[in-house]
Amino acid sequence: MKRLTMAFALLLSTFGAAAQNPYIALFGAAESAQGATVSDPRTTLAVDVVAECDRILAGPYARFAQKYLGVRAPMTDKVAWTLRSASVALLAPENLFAEDAPEVSEQRAVAHAVAHDDFARIQPDKVTMGVQSLEDAARSAASTIFSLRRHRLELITGEAGENVFGEGLRAALDEIARLEQEYLELFFGKHVVTTESRRYVVYPQSDKMQYIVCRFSSVDGLLPETDLSGDMVLLQIAPSGQAVGGIAEAEYKEPYVACRIADLSTCTVSCAGRECARAVLPVFEFGKTVHAALPRRK
Repeated sequence: MKRLTMAFALLLSTFGAAAQNPYIALFGAAESAQGATVSDPRTTLAVDVVAECDRILAGPYARFAQKYLGVRAPMTDKVAWTLRSASVALLAPENLFAEDAPEVSEQRAVAHAVAHDDFARIQPDKVTMGVQSLEDAARSAASTIFSLRRHRLELITGEAGENVFGEGLRAALDEIARLEQEYLELFFGKHVVTTESRRYVVYPQSDKMQYIVCRFSSVDGLLPETDLSGDMVLLQIAPSGQAVGGIAEAEYKEPYVACRIADLSTCTVSCAGRECARAVLPVFEFGKTVHAALPRRK
């Protein structure tokens, strides 16, 4: 009996060194020299979804862009979400309780703005306390745009003076470009692109092959799975039925230990009939349990 206990302890130490092995793990309860051990191997999947929001914010002078600048401008705000990418992978136990993937956002900041996607409360063409009509303000802004462009050309060609050069010239050109951008935004609005990344954790079940990860809408972006206004983002698991491993089944008269071997399953993430990601991953829930013979010590 002592010899069997030592052999079992040796096997436990071998499995302990590979405790994070995603393909095979001890299964059930067992007792060794160190005490009782209970193991119930499970697989946790992480589905990362990346969506992109494309927003066009109409400028306050949009309807005068054709008249004073000769170019049509967007007249209304538009929002369009796109499901850019997705991925599925094993989630390590140490990351199980970690925070979700951070949201990444890129937006153009504007001076005097309350938020990145707001226009300035004090418009750059407001230089007096007088109240102008919207068309007069648009005409004044267009005039300022052409004036800024003339000044820039004079600086570049040297007509503005011989003493403007080097870093001073670069700073002047940068400031003119910034002011011109603010005035142009009053006519053509803003184009704001935001990228959002979210992680969803899925716990596979042996009797379930399909999971609703979340929902996606081209108007509202990523939505909870309970929101029926969006298309389903599905995770489908297709077991191969052939668990990996070359462990031979032991006869019950021999000392043995129960092991769980994961099945190499095809995991597919799709939305609205379009496949977004595919990966072959070991899933314990669809694997098999074998009894590995313990080695005898002489």
